[in-house]
Amino acid sequence: MRTLQLIALFAVTSHGLLAQYLLKPDRIFDGYQMRTGWVVLVENNRIGYAGSISGLPVNSAEEIQLPGTSLMPGLIEGHSHILLHPYNETSWNDQVLKETPAERAIRAANHVKASLMAGITTMRDLGSEGAGYLDVGVKQSIEKGVITGPRLLVAGPAIVATGSYGPKGFHDGVEVPLGAEEADGQDDLIRVVRDQIGKGADFIKIYADYRWGPNGEARPTFTQDEMALMVKVAESSGRYVVAHASTAEGMRRATLAGVETIEHGDEGTKEVFNLMKENNVAFCPTLAAGDAIMQYRGWEKGSEPEPERITAKKRSFKLALESGVKICFGGDVGVYPHGDNVRELEMMVDYGMKPLEVLQAATSGNAEIFHLENKVGATRAGMLADLIAVEGDPSKDISDLRKVKLVMKGGVIYKNQD
Repeated sequence: MRTLQLIALFAVTSHGLLAQYLLKPDRIFDGYQMRTGWVVLVENNRIGYAGSISGLPVNSAEEIQLPGTSLMPGLIEGHSHILLHPYNETSWNDQVLKETPAERAIRAANHVKASLMAGITTMRDLGSEGAGYLDVGVKQSIEKGVITGPRLLVAGPAIVATGSYGPKGFHDGVEVPLGAEEADGQDDLIRVVRDQIGKGADFIKIYADYRWGPNGEARPTFTQDEMALMVKVAESSGRYVVAHASTAEGMRRATLAGVETIEHGDEGTKEVFNLMKENNVAFCPTLAAGDAIMQYRGWEKGSEPEPERITAKKRSFKLALESGVKICFGGDVGVYPHGDNVRELEMMVDYGMKPLEVLQAATSGNAEIFHLENKVGATRAGMLADLIAVEGDPSKDISDLRKVKLVMKGGVIYKNQD
């Protein structure tokens, strides 16, 4: 493919300068299905037209030929940790306890740029993991143009029940910074949720369970009433709550409490997934995180039998698909390298979804789940011009999403390759 001549044509309008691009790929994924014979006209930061070339309004935009590619909405990553990097580089404990806020912020700037270059134009960050509200600062820095990255939705510190979260292993006379914020009881829970909202959280993340059982196994933490209270407080401000939950009981309590997404769900059962579907709670399975962790622990994927953790994850994901619950794309990136976000999408296909279903989940599906359906996630007039072009047809081979040739966010081109 020849080098793309991505030169904006500036036309003076009543609103000032208007950048116009006419994008001509081989095919266009509109967020729901793959189209042929379509073009996309970008005007300033939005899509002005998407449809058959025969219906294209008269324009003088600079044409950008994209032979051999599929044009589609930018991917929406649903579960990331921009302030973490892979645990085989530095353990989670050491990142929380030993890396300075300055180092973690600088790393985060690199992380968000890597994800954007991989085609992620919107990203939901699920907790700062001991870094306070640095995620809010990273979001604001992107919005101000100080650094390059996707649109961010951030949670700030996750909320945990006292005594449940880490780092742990110190005697009772040693106080260490935690990876999340503790809260208990009616007054404290209300105060913490409101405080996080005031400090810039776009949504609230809570831990419905954690590894604090008598033998270190996952057990529920908050009661259903405690979680329902946090949901009530968050919703009164126009925000929603998501829950880390790996046990069936934690998932059940969180669902009935009114959270909007459940993360991980390793021990999910047919009954609990059906309950989630009935209550319109989406499921973010984070398949790639567990896969990465087991490899860090020595599993040689492809040459050794899969560990029980992987078998169980496949089983729970199959139950989720059979229930018809909404599937959220979100891999827990940060546990594995930023920029390798497509790893989760490939595993969703490997574990039973069709490539077209995975594309829908990563675009229009996540947009709907995150209340962004009128802004991003679809290729249609009026939407923000967050677009990517990839070589090949990812509706047939999901790994084609790794071949990113063009990245546009808000009508600005951040990447183009021949």
